[in-house]
Amino acid sequence: MNSVYFDNAATTKMRKEVVACMQESMLENFGNPSSSHTFGRKAKSAIEQSRKSIAQLINAEASELIFTSGGTEADNIILKSAVQKHGIKRIISTKIEHHAVLNTVLALEAQKQVEFIALNLDKNGNPDLHQLELLLNQSSEKTLISLMHINNEIGNLLDLKKVCQLAHQHQALVHSDSVQSIGHYAIDVKDLEVDFLAASAHKFHGPKGVGFAYAKKGLGLKSMILGGGQEKGSRAGTENVHGILGMEKALELSLKNLATESKYILELKSYFIEQLKKNVPEILFNGESGNLNRSTYTLVNFSLPVNESLAALLLFQLDLKGIACSKGSACQSGSNQGSFVLNEIYDEERLKKPGLRFSFSKNNTKEEIDYAIKVLTEFSHSNPNTKNAVTV
Repeated sequence: MNSVYFDNAATTKMRKEVVACMQESMLENFGNPSSSHTFGRKAKSAIEQSRKSIAQLINAEASELIFTSGGTEADNIILKSAVQKHGIKRIISTKIEHHAVLNTVLALEAQKQVEFIALNLDKNGNPDLHQLELLLNQSSEKTLISLMHINNEIGNLLDLKKVCQLAHQHQALVHSDSVQSIGHYAIDVKDLEVDFLAASAHKFHGPKGVGFAYAKKGLGLKSMILGGGQEKGSRAGTENVHGILGMEKALELSLKNLATESKYILELKSYFIEQLKKNVPEILFNGESGNLNRSTYTLVNFSLPVNESLAALLLFQLDLKGIACSKGSACQSGSNQGSFVLNEIYDEERLKKPGLRFSFSKNNTKEEIDYAIKVLTEFSHSNPNTKNAVTV
């Protein structure tokens, strides 16, 4: 095969219907939504219809959604608004959150605006919810809990509803970076009882550069950008009209096809795990990603038993073989430090084996997985201490 793409947790290929929707919007809804003339009103109307549609898809109200440039901006707006508008004095999170959350919380702590408490993690990277309950019992400080719904590197699933119920028993608020779950699961914000969510369109076959922040009614957001009064004063700047309409179309189609596509992708993941275990017995699965019941169906993170010289250039070698995957978040691309998530969970000995993240979509095939397994098996056997050593 010339190339296979297994980095869907980083970004997904846009659906053709989304591209067509955006192209039409660029031609038909080119007016500035803040303009009062016919062209502006037409663009504004298109945005508000998309807001209403997206809200219905996650069982929210249209007034609870703010359109952003993506998940990073949504996380920033939510966290900073929680502190500056809602008086949050303490944030309970983990050290394996997406950097959009972790770096924002650390910055707020450095500015002495909040106290940051990092929850302990178990051997698979799950946050200690018993510790969370103790922390909520120990202080009356106004608290925000920020925990990602699905970890973008190791795929762990969080019982978000349980976290929300626990938090609300102690008058705490809950924010969740849900970038890896919205579009891949049926999200009902009212059932979850979550206070804030962040989403990004390019994770569910939509365009890059657009996302949304959800803030429960009564918990408005404060604009972090000085400018006009767009997005009800919560996000200054001219709206990305065609991007918003593309996001609506992508989410609509993802949820419409969810049952069929998630079943297909889960079968691919299950087959991939089965073949890895069969062909590379020394394989180690990271986090909960090797457990079909405790991780998302969209990704697998594993450590490959290869020699140190190959480990240092593994992604490069895989790319030469036409296989696109990653060692963690795309935001860390180019880093030689490995995955900060795995570094937080595992000891030095475990980290000597390079971690890889393979993430799947509806576009992948069993044949692509067979090819990847063949290459990974060859790499594993390239260890000079292995009887079947080969030159890579």
